[in-house]
Amino acid sequence: MRHLPVMVNECVSELINDKNGVYIDGTLGGGGHTKKIMSLLDKNGKLISFDRDLEAVKNIKFLCNKDKRFKVIHENFSNISDVLSKMGINKVNGVLLDLGISSLQLDKPDRGFSFKKESKLDMRMDQSEKLDALTWINKASEKEIAETIFNFGEEIMSRKIANMIIRNREKKEIYSTIELAEIISKAKGNRKGLRIHPATKSFQAIRIKINNELENLEIVLESMIKKICSGGKFVIITFHSLEDRIVKRFFNSHVKKIVGLQQGGISVDGKQPYVEWVSKKPILPSDNELKNNSRARSAKLRVVTVI
Repeated sequence: MRHLPVMVNECVSELINDKNGVYIDGTLGGGGHTKKIMSLLDKNGKLISFDRDLEAVKNIKFLCNKDKRFKVIHENFSNISDVLSKMGINKVNGVLLDLGISSLQLDKPDRGFSFKKESKLDMRMDQSEKLDALTWINKASEKEIAETIFNFGEEIMSRKIANMIIRNREKKEIYSTIELAEIISKAKGNRKGLRIHPATKSFQAIRIKINNELENLEIVLESMIKKICSGGKFVIITFHSLEDRIVKRFFNSHVKKIVGLQQGGISVDGKQPYVEWVSKKPILPSDNELKNNSRARSAKLRVVTVI
């Protein structure tokens, strides 16, 4: 499937408040958002894009030679703040994070993310990392597997799935995506005709575990909110409830709240820097986008302005 950036127009229109400003695309992926941002920046604007996947960086590097306003860096977005500090950049005008897995990763069999094609289990977004899904699924304890699938996949049958995985790997190593998906389906009763494949939640959970996705998200939120200048935007697309709750709670904790005191006067609640919601409800993909890009169906766009 061709990579289609999700809500690209909505994201970029919210992100850019100064066409000569400095912007961060923390999740380069297929480059769709990056290219759109570059098309709207003036000659003194600057965009720095990051991705932990070296393939994504290599695929977009041709832009570096053509446009001096653009720089791409191979790095986990949890380290963006440190990288910017080393570059002498203390403030930026906006940060964009698209937390979805790239179609370029999902559709490439040898990356081992999808159970739709036969492949060795992998699921590493950064191929230089040592721990892959193959190693983890064959070494982790039954308890760890069950807790991972329950906590990161919100899968209510996590214990049955973990037990079935252990029983199968005692016979032989679980090697492929299809093999693991069939084990999970069997644990869930091999129900046919479901809208969502029985292994979907478990595969999501394992991917989150292998890539430390939620931990890294919390780090980038804490570090980059301090890097955005007054009037700048933090723009984030989430794709499942776990990451969306983290983003929503984090932004809410930075909303400035004026509280009246019983004894008179007021107090101010909320962490600094303070933010304002652009929209209290998440922005959702249009009907037209959903027709053209089924992977946008679970996307939610949340945007705040730093004040």
